[in-house]
Amino acid sequence: MEIMHYIGLDIHKKTISFCIKLADGTLVREGELAASRATLDGWMAGLPRPWTAAMEATLFTSWVYEHLKPHAHEVKVAHPAMVKAIAASKRKNDRVDADKITDLLRANLLPECYMAPLPIRNLRRNLRYRNLLVGQMTQTKNKVSGMLMEAGIEYNKEKLHQKKYFRELLRTAEHMPESLPPLLELSRTTLDSFGKREKHLMKALAKDPVLAERVGRLMTIPGVGPVTAITWALETGEISRFRSLKQAVSYCGLCGAEISSAGKQMRTPISKQRNKHLQTVLIEAAKLAPRHNPELAQLHAKEINKGNRNRATLAVARKLVAWLLAVDRREEGFRRRIDAVIQAA
Repeated sequence: MEIMHYIGLDIHKKTISFCIKLADGTLVREGELAASRATLDGWMAGLPRPWTAAMEATLFTSWVYEHLKPHAHEVKVAHPAMVKAIAASKRKNDRVDADKITDLLRANLLPECYMAPLPIRNLRRNLRYRNLLVGQMTQTKNKVSGMLMEAGIEYNKEKLHQKKYFRELLRTAEHMPESLPPLLELSRTTLDSFGKREKHLMKALAKDPVLAERVGRLMTIPGVGPVTAITWALETGEISRFRSLKQAVSYCGLCGAEISSAGKQMRTPISKQRNKHLQTVLIEAAKLAPRHNPELAQLHAKEINKGNRNRATLAVARKLVAWLLAVDRREEGFRRRIDAVIQAA
């Protein structure tokens, strides 16, 4: 009978601490490796088999996970927030962290987090880089407006970032300080460069064969555009992992945390434990979707009448999640009242 060996890894930029134990807690080996593929190959060649590994989700987890996966019986990734809560101790270092992860793994108490398939993770990297470009473009536009206001130069807010109007403003604006035009020109160049790259990334994502069919179905929902559809597809990954609408809403960060004790129940404001990328896009979509969807407009107006605009936006965002989840589960285009099936499940 083969004896399973359990390995906990604490991964950093330059080093990886490891701990190997048997199911009964017997320590087999522990140590530290250089964080490189060649070093891992040599280390795995000397490992007792079979073995199962676990590591905490960090910036460096993805490549280690993929490198170990073909050689291991199983590789698991731990949710960092939950591991901190369980393994909090007075003494903390890389060796202790690896030991704690090993103990959680062998006792089947490791709080796993979802690892999307590699093609999805690669596309998700492109999407998040696109989000970074959009954020930097917004910062640059705000800076341009700020510099003009600081100098007391009047401008048309709606036309400011149109190329023709911008050039005309530079040429005809009165009382323009000598130091300002070069900075404005640099900002304009930056916006043009980032804008072209952002469009290129979006076109590539929309046409990718992994996403094209799924995104096409999601966009049949009135009020859901390409950015919302692509973000939903990549940030959720495999839709089968969501057992219910409540779980999906929680993952999107559209509900508060629950605190229950002694028969009393309390809901906190919107929880920080969420997919922040998906939450941002859904909130933005919820602000615009009522303009294109009468049903969402009616829902928004109903919540507005209760006196809270933010709650109205959240209600629309939750409805969008219900529709997105239903379309993804059924693998069909949008049909009205389809979300009733999800709520009844």
